[in-house]
Amino acid sequence: MTTKPQPCEDTLKAGDVMSIDPAAVSAETTVSAAMRMMLERRVSGLPVTDAHGALLGIVTEGDFLHRGELGTEKRRPRWIGLLTSPGKLAGEYTGAHALRVGEIMTTDLHTATPDTPLTDVVRAMEKYRVKRLPVIADNRLVGIVSRADLMRAFLTRLPDTMAATTSDTALRERIAAEIDRQAWGPSALVHVSVNRGVATLNGVLVDERMRVALRVLAENICGAGKVRDRLTTIEPMTGAVVSSADD
Repeated sequence: MTTKPQPCEDTLKAGDVMSIDPAAVSAETTVSAAMRMMLERRVSGLPVTDAHGALLGIVTEGDFLHRGELGTEKRRPRWIGLLTSPGKLAGEYTGAHALRVGEIMTTDLHTATPDTPLTDVVRAMEKYRVKRLPVIADNRLVGIVSRADLMRAFLTRLPDTMAATTSDTALRERIAAEIDRQAWGPSALVHVSVNRGVATLNGVLVDERMRVALRVLAENICGAGKVRDRLTTIEPMTGAVVSSADD
């Protein structure tokens, strides 16, 4: 499985980060062969396609949890079994004993296209609680976006440290402007100074989470390890004062 190179545009799309030519199986692939492929490729799910590359379903590790061979087949008390529909019981039996992928694959699929914004991809993963989204173009599977692909994209998009090439004044102005942009940004309560590329944050806050967020914000501009936290937090209910470890 290969990954497409990352573009320089600010708005990433599924096609920019997806793994192309993902390993796939057919509906007739045996369950044991699919398991073996997943272990060999170190993936937790496989798309199921037909001879023309059209997506039929997806099979994941979760489909192998309740197998008769493992002794993990679902066992229900008899009285619960009497209250469960025969169709549901039959489906559970198939999942525990099926020999072919097509009989256990998930067919209620959520997909993306190469032009789907990455924000929509992540939103779909969270909403449907899935670890990957197949990417479809012209009714064919062209790639897949997994959580691992998102991590790879993150690593290629890490902000460069600007302190070595940007003046202290420019860095201070950029940090202050970024604080102003945030709905939670306490710009009136925080003073930012920069000396030799190292930013110092001074001020008084009423929420410890703001302290963490401000440090993260500044580190994204100056670089990790180049921010001094001199902020003080006052707990509004008790009046307790918490100073930074940098003081």
